[in-house]
Amino acid sequence: MTLHCPMPHDEGEVALLGHGAGGRLTSELLDRLILPALDGASGPMEDAALLPGYRELVISTDSFVVSPLFFPGGDIGSLAVHGTVNDLAMRGAWPVALSVALIIEEGLPLTELRAVMASLGKAAQDAGVPVVTGDTKVVGRGAADRLFINTTGIGQRHGSLHPSAALARPGDAVVLSGPIGLHGTTVLSTRERLGFEGDIASDTRPLHRLVRALAPFGADVHVLRDPTRGGLAASLNEIARDSSVAVEIEESAVPVPEPVASACDLLGLDPMVVANEGCLVAFVAADATEAVLSAMRSVGEGAGAVRIGEVLPDGPAGRVTLRTLVGARRIVDMPLGEQLPRIC
Repeated sequence: MTLHCPMPHDEGEVALLGHGAGGRLTSELLDRLILPALDGASGPMEDAALLPGYRELVISTDSFVVSPLFFPGGDIGSLAVHGTVNDLAMRGAWPVALSVALIIEEGLPLTELRAVMASLGKAAQDAGVPVVTGDTKVVGRGAADRLFINTTGIGQRHGSLHPSAALARPGDAVVLSGPIGLHGTTVLSTRERLGFEGDIASDTRPLHRLVRALAPFGADVHVLRDPTRGGLAASLNEIARDSSVAVEIEESAVPVPEPVASACDLLGLDPMVVANEGCLVAFVAADATEAVLSAMRSVGEGAGAVRIGEVLPDGPAGRVTLRTLVGARRIVDMPLGEQLPRIC
């Protein structure tokens, strides 16, 4: 018997938080409701899209609704810049320009708005990308939660670096640029006052300079993805699905900081599904693995780069498995819905 996730299909059903979580519910919402209304767009769901008519230009848009607005390691302003720059980078692109749109709830202290905008401006300046246009709206009390930010980015691709979620191949090495779970656990701990935020901070940062270090490897870099909503589990499942391959990773090779592991144990969370904002996963040709790792480690954002697994030569297409510390194997499923709401 095949079970299907709940999905709005008539006026008696409603949107759930999980429909925006980046897991199976999001995929079903896109496939059954949103994409059909947009003339049936098809193909892999990439972090950024090629701009029609311009082969080397890419575009990405994202909305940020994180709560709280400020957290150790970052805030909604810097996060908005980093998130969009990183989505462009995952298609092998350098950021050229950003737009910023604000939806402000009436009653937001202007001191907080000023702090957010100062952080956003500094993040854009540090990333070397200008904010060229934008919009500002104010809504009534209760019509939004303090502040939402939408950003759109345009990027220019690096020469022969053309990664896609559909290009993973049997034999590829799976490489991770750094530890996982920092962003999601930091935001949740700050929001709920759990106390872990004293030991951890969000990893939010731009990754375009790390990707530029991979440009010389060109066609050997098959896939790049930043594991944000749904964490590493969602990203690996999306890549395995879009490339029709089987992926296996080693639990012992996946770097999980001790405070993150402790927080996840307490909360009953799997670090594999916790959002990140400053690391990427890459699928690269096996014979280029060591050179790619060396190039990544030469950049601060990739200092902790490690090989965590491979694309199997055969196996069920779309399946991701984890080889555990005791040598057993378990399936890593696509997350269903929202375990950590409002983290990006």
